[in-house]
Amino acid sequence: MTTSAIAGVPGPHGSGASAPALAVTELGKRYGGVQAVDGISLSLAPGERMGVIGPNGAGKTTLFKMIAGDVSPTVGTIDLFGRDVTKLDTARRARLGVGRTFQVSNLFRDMTVLDNVRVAARGGSSQARIFWRTQGLRDEVTTRAIEMLDSVDLTSRRDDTVADLSHGEQRQLEIAMALVTEPSILLLDEPAAGLSAAERTTLRDLIESLPRTLPVLLIEHDMSLALGLTDRVMCMENGRHVVTGTPDEVRDHPTVKEIYLGRRDKK
Repeated sequence: MTTSAIAGVPGPHGSGASAPALAVTELGKRYGGVQAVDGISLSLAPGERMGVIGPNGAGKTTLFKMIAGDVSPTVGTIDLFGRDVTKLDTARRARLGVGRTFQVSNLFRDMTVLDNVRVAARGGSSQARIFWRTQGLRDEVTTRAIEMLDSVDLTSRRDDTVADLSHGEQRQLEIAMALVTEPSILLLDEPAAGLSAAERTTLRDLIESLPRTLPVLLIEHDMSLALGLTDRVMCMENGRHVVTGTPDEVRDHPTVKEIYLGRRDKK
């Protein structure tokens, strides 16, 4: 994938150049008597790739949904390039440059692969409501969509319906749909869920090929995938922060070993 396929990552107008791409401060979410996320803080620098790992029930998905705008936090704040977006919905965050994928595929299954990317491209532009206009193979939106499909190796499937794609190809399509909006930050919610070993390899190569100017927050249950794709990793358990560090530091942390391997190394 070429860097020219995606916009750079300057923040919203008026934000400082040194502001983190994403800053989450003491974020918490309570559902009745259940504390799903408890005081999580993290910071993602421009161009950085960060992973959030943890077992099922750790609170990763709830954290992701709060960052994306699907769920309102009970406490805490979320800043995007120095701007407080805690109370903004998903649509307004998307207009500020948040691109994201979903844990469960959110595609138009009866439409073609190309039309799915066209819809995403229009949704992120001033033409969002102009769906009745005839779309030729040379208009700007279609050209961008075709280029993006090429970048995720789906050009040969562009005229196929989404329902005919494999699960892995649908994940590739979701990433294309997120990238065609030219995001300033990319949020990936367990993109490897349900993939075969071969599909995981394709996904890993695709994420690795993303421009290093694009900050990426990766929520992932697969520890090996997350550790292999990121600069820093945060581990969660029971809604709480366990440790944040480099992939090697997190891999060797005794509590992380206990969480994932069911044991704690003796000192």
